[in-house]
Amino acid sequence: MNASTTRTTGSRQARNLRWLLDNLVDEVPGILSVAVVSSDGLLLLSSDPKLNEAAGEAAERAAESAAAEPGPSADGGEDPPGRAAPPVRKESGQGGPKGSSADLATIVSGLGSLTLGASKLMDGGEIRQTMIAMEEGSLFVMSISDGSLLGVHATPDCDMSVIAYHMALFVGRAGHVLTPELRNELRTSMELDQ
Repeated sequence: MNASTTRTTGSRQARNLRWLLDNLVDEVPGILSVAVVSSDGLLLLSSDPKLNEAAGEAAERAAESAAAEPGPSADGGEDPPGRAAPPVRKESGQGGPKGSSADLATIVSGLGSLTLGASKLMDGGEIRQTMIAMEEGSLFVMSISDGSLLGVHATPDCDMSVIAYHMALFVGRAGHVLTPELRNELRTSMELDQ
């Protein structure tokens, strides 16, 4: 698996935030995927080894395929007879594997809006955390001080209190460094990674 180049570059704050996120995934049992989403719903930071591995494998296959197959004819006509058809891509959702950080970011953003609306209707005050226990997994969403959200997808047998505790630690450490400049840098680096 090739590591992303933007993981090891960027400002000190960005590298520290990536390290905190990687540490959360590596040290807390049961976490499958983590996403930090901006207040406007854009993915700022993710830690999804399956997505990174799949993206690396897809890039390698595309490079091998392009090198092995001839291109269209120089006169703009049809490809030569006998050329293999391009592989059919199996869709699992739009634009990525099911359960990827991009999917998680979409869900986290939607849940953030939903719980904010519920809180306003019920005069419930500030949202601290949302937890969803499903048959095949768990989902946690926690607010970060600047309006960003931390989302965690975990296994169904995870210890919810341990995950909530470590998420609170992450939020406490990351909340004060998520400046507008850092959010812009993280957003740009996510675009480069894709």
